[in-house]
Amino acid sequence: MSKKILSRKGPDKTNLIPVHMVLIIMGVLCAGAFLLVLGSSFQSEKEIQQFGYSIIPRDFSLEAYKMVFTFPEMIFDAYFVTFITTVIGTVLGVFLSASAGYVISRSDYRYNRILTLYIFFTMLFSGGLVPNYILMTQWLGLKNSIWSLILPNIVHAWYIMLMKGFFKAIPEAMMESARIDGASELRIFLKIVLPVSTPVLATVALFYVLGYWNEWFLSLMYIDDQKLIKLQYLLMQILKKTQFMNSEAADAMTASGMPATEIPTLNVRMATCVVAVAPLLVVFPFVQKYFVKGVTVGSVKE
Repeated sequence: MSKKILSRKGPDKTNLIPVHMVLIIMGVLCAGAFLLVLGSSFQSEKEIQQFGYSIIPRDFSLEAYKMVFTFPEMIFDAYFVTFITTVIGTVLGVFLSASAGYVISRSDYRYNRILTLYIFFTMLFSGGLVPNYILMTQWLGLKNSIWSLILPNIVHAWYIMLMKGFFKAIPEAMMESARIDGASELRIFLKIVLPVSTPVLATVALFYVLGYWNEWFLSLMYIDDQKLIKLQYLLMQILKKTQFMNSEAADAMTASGMPATEIPTLNVRMATCVVAVAPLLVVFPFVQKYFVKGVTVGSVKE
């Protein structure tokens, strides 16, 4: 009787070395780019023009931040509007996406396939810019309203599909035992499904936070009141105004024969980036540990 020796080998980690190297290089490049932006924001305009952008400023200067915070009350108002829209939009968006994802994930729901197809269809086609504008301004009457900055982005079909994939991975036995004990579907969703879905909820919440915080086009479309514009749009306005003032001042100086003096714009660009991204650097570490798990598990289909 012949004996067969079965050798069990663990996963070959040497195959992961190229992947790790690529990720390390990408991480270094991203960190280097951010440090370059941060360092350049503290350079003077003259230094940038003479030596270029640098991580470590030769001549530390706050002229860019003084230009950005020329009217601090406008910056703080824009921060407040951006914060409110981000919080409200994220909470409502995550809850609605989770609710829709849970419904279409249930195999015993009669219309789950039809609803899934309908939601997927919206990922391929949209109503367009003009119908959206008419809906928000004329039908809903949300011109110059903070809700016009929240409602257009409150539900994303891809987030619903991500939720659906995660919910389908939850064991059916957990919900069946709750039904036997007399729990309703709403109670199962709130007390059982959501507490075990922290990774995907945190992941989708991060997507919503990034989307709402970096969004500026809705302010351009629906907001005329300066106190209701968002931070990104305000910073874009500041940058455009500095460029316009530079061109006007250069033309006036040239016409009068006087030497042209420039208003700082190169370092202002970097300062606006730092002002815009700084709050996100505080939020990201709290959800980063859930990010990879939420995306990978949510993408698994049974």
